Amino acid sequence: MKKAATALALGALLLAPALAQVDAAKSSVIAVSKQMGVPVEGKFRRFSAQVSFDPAKPADGRASIDIDIASFDLGDADFNRETAKKEWFDAAKFPKATFVTTAIKPAGAGKFEAAGKLAIKGITRDVVAPVSFKAEGGQQVFEGVLPIKRLAFNIGEGAWKDTSTVADDVQIRFRIVTARK
Repeated sequence: MKKAATALALGALLLAPALAQVDAAKSSVIAVSKQMGVPVEGKFRRFSAQVSFDPAKPADGRASIDIDIASFDLGDADFNRETAKKEWFDAAKFPKATFVTTAIKPAGAGKFEAAGKLAIKGITRDVVAPVSFKAEGGQQVFEGVLPIKRLAFNIGEGAWKDTSTVADDVQIRFRIVTARK
């Protein structure tokens, strides 16, 4: 019985669509927030993702993204060091953030909803990311904006919990382009 279950599991893995690697040069993950009412944009310079997606069968799709927290770049070395500290991302203790899909559903022509688990700073939340999809030059392009509340992930502890200085609302803007097969 155990051999049969193992064989079935192995067969399912072999029949599952292959995960495509991301074309890092064409992809991006950016966090946009407001500090004292002024938009501030930070880019994660290092991340990896794997995607398996057929727009004709979205329910069979899956994706995962691992983000290197220490790669967060606000364009200033002092700000970058500050956001790596315990009060913000605590990059030493929590070196990566992850998103793993649990379901993908159609939401209109070229649009989908990717439900999944977002983990930042040791806290995991269920989220739904609206995603647009297009095929471009033999590649797949996924774009979207995921709104989150930074305090739901303890980003900005102590005095930084005050949302009058740094807003609680954050938009995670992403563009994921798969590498050609």
